[in-house]
Amino acid sequence: MTRITFSAVLKSAVVALFLVGASAPSFAAQATSEQSMVFDSEPLSIQTAKGVTHKFTVELALTEPQLEFGLMYRKSMPADHGMLFDFGAPRPVMMWMKNTVLPLDMLFLDKSGVITHIQENAVPYSEAIISSNGAVLYVIELNGGIARKLGLAVGDKVTSATISAKLGK
Repeated sequence: MTRITFSAVLKSAVVALFLVGASAPSFAAQATSEQSMVFDSEPLSIQTAKGVTHKFTVELALTEPQLEFGLMYRKSMPADHGMLFDFGAPRPVMMWMKNTVLPLDMLFLDKSGVITHIQENAVPYSEAIISSNGAVLYVIELNGGIARKLGLAVGDKVTSATISAKLGK
């Protein structure tokens, strides 16, 4: 029979606290580096069916880490800004709002930059899956409510340098 003394329990508790404390700085450093991920940006235009053009500046999510990180942890974003996700090839896309503070409108685009589906006001922090409802090449995330405010709709055409480069223009 092994006897556990108060001293042994206390030593174990101190060692456990030390190990937890020792790992905390690396977690904090990881969170800080993720929160300061760098994205290039470019101008982007959306032309509505009524012929109105809306201009934005979008950050580009092009690499796998950028695609995964997106707009997580952002506390604010100017009304005329957003993020363009380029998935490399058309495919069904599943998005979620985990660790995303801002409500977002998600515009799903085909390979020619035409909006095929819009998810308005995605709920912050939600882990519910938001589907593209078919194969898409791009997703644009804008502040929640912008799509309705500007009258954006399925069929509207999006242009940017990233989209034009894939179209060979």
